[in-house]
Amino acid sequence: MKNKLFPKIEALINSLDVESISDERKTVLQPLVDYIKTKITANEEVRLNFICTHNSRRSHLAQVWANVMATYFDIPKINVYSAGTEATALFPFVCKTLKEQGLEITMLSKEENPIYAIKFGENTLPVIGFSKTLNHPFNPTSDFAAIMTCSQADEGCPFIAGAEKRIPITYDDPKSFDGTPLQAEKYTERSLQIAIELFYVFSKIN
Repeated sequence: MKNKLFPKIEALINSLDVESISDERKTVLQPLVDYIKTKITANEEVRLNFICTHNSRRSHLAQVWANVMATYFDIPKINVYSAGTEATALFPFVCKTLKEQGLEITMLSKEENPIYAIKFGENTLPVIGFSKTLNHPFNPTSDFAAIMTCSQADEGCPFIAGAEKRIPITYDDPKSFDGTPLQAEKYTERSLQIAIELFYVFSKIN
């Protein structure tokens, strides 16, 4: 039986404007489509690791939405991770944004680098969200695609140990709007952009 997403997330997905993705951007996304297709065709596990400098904003948004879209399109054997070139903390406004978009978020620990359970359906396995480096035990050590979500990590981390494919899909950092009147709007905008693009990617798999 297909896992059901929370109704608010289903409604948001149904409202996504895939036509807003430019041809240029589709070219950027195509290597990820090809990688997932190749793995599925070979009946192999698909491991996607979204990487950003601090593993605090964009990489987490991508990790969450990739899980949501894999569930929505009922695509099996998808394992999604996130990492940074350094560990900081999952930025609280990311959690606030995802919550407003229909996800359920529970803080599991309150230390300097809190751990969150991010759930998107009644019977779905939650994403465990916290900031971690590439070599953290939570992350895969081989046979994964490294998806570079920020240009700093893409340029500053030329070699990703264990990655069989490196795919740059970079996003502007909403951090630049922290503490401004545009903060909520820009975090929502970035989350939706990532959701739309990952919807497009996973819609091409079946």
